[in-house]
Amino acid sequence: MALQNINPINDQLADIIVRASEPWIETAPGMAWTKVLWTGPESGRWVALYRWKKGYVAPAHKHLSAAHTYVLKGRLQVRDGVLEAGDYDYEPNGVLHGETTALEDTEYLFICDGPVVFYNADGIVAYKGWEELQRLKDKSAAASQPKAA
Repeated sequence: MALQNINPINDQLADIIVRASEPWIETAPGMAWTKVLWTGPESGRWVALYRWKKGYVAPAHKHLSAAHTYVLKGRLQVRDGVLEAGDYDYEPNGVLHGETTALEDTEYLFICDGPVVFYNADGIVAYKGWEELQRLKDKSAAASQPKAA
């Protein structure tokens, strides 16, 4: 006899699979692309792959939540250090740092527990959270759909 019933109460639970063929979304012409893997409205978390060409510079930003970075290939200049392929970086809530630069063509996995704000000398210039990533993915999907006649 089973010790407990492990059947889910929510019968709508399902895996989310993003195929390798999912297109990259160009976010900076000829320099940067994003592949949105998952957005979690219930938690605010989001997961994305980033592909940056050598020389791409991401603006200064502050993490309003913890984030995890795993470099798949290439090299990133982050603060006073360099992350290389195979390196993992944990950034706690509140981390503030300047620009991040791709020292080589680079791809990395980014898992974020919430939003990030970008800033310059005048203040906050952009906000990125799960909603912005979902909008980016939805807009890209809509653009790739055949137009109705």
